[in-house]
Amino acid sequence: MATDLDALVQENKEPLSELEKILGYRFTDLRLLQLALVHSSYSFEQPSFGKNNEILEYLGDAVLYLAVGHLLHKRYPEMREGELTRLRSALVNEIHLAQMARNIELGRFLRLGRGEEASSGRNKSSILSSAYEAVIGAIFEDAGYYLAAGCIETFFIPAISGKKEELLVADAKSRLQEVLQDRFNEGPQYQLDQEEGPSHQPLFTTSVVFRGEVLGTGQARSKKEAEQRAAAAALSLLKEGE
Repeated sequence: MATDLDALVQENKEPLSELEKILGYRFTDLRLLQLALVHSSYSFEQPSFGKNNEILEYLGDAVLYLAVGHLLHKRYPEMREGELTRLRSALVNEIHLAQMARNIELGRFLRLGRGEEASSGRNKSSILSSAYEAVIGAIFEDAGYYLAAGCIETFFIPAISGKKEELLVADAKSRLQEVLQDRFNEGPQYQLDQEEGPSHQPLFTTSVVFRGEVLGTGQARSKKEAEQRAAAAALSLLKEGE
């Protein structure tokens, strides 16, 4: 088994080339890409190797925060700082980065120790998200910020609209509370209009009411989500009336 970085690169030329095609980026120094794929469990079991992807992960995390933040500001200049921050967090958190890694099958390119290999480490969100950050860090080290940011935009743009809608719905109640408190110094009330369907899969219909007027209605499988959807509908109505 290869025990140094150059030997690993030679051993893995074909899969590394395949990953380059998936990423849409060709490395000047292929050792950086290989290092991004080396988990600490592998280097722990190979004392003579002594390297892993943690520093590249650290760099990639910083580059992701800056590049995604800049991308969101360019696409949504009307959004407030707090909304941009929440949207960025939804895009660069462990769960979403792990899904991004799964989308490019990053797990099958990783170098893991025997323990992680045996415990399905190739599909663990913590390992995948860290490896994804490390790959971004490797591109940054190889080519600088602007090419790394270009790669980030290519992969993140398709995910942004969906995440924005998810976040807006999930955050609708707090935003509606802020709007009404700011305008009228009062908050809304929520009422359960209907509960239907079997007990194991109920469907709730909820309305948000302000000063006796229904501002929005939402349906969902949980009361909380139905309230969020009602609040999102109310926000849309208030925006139309501006």
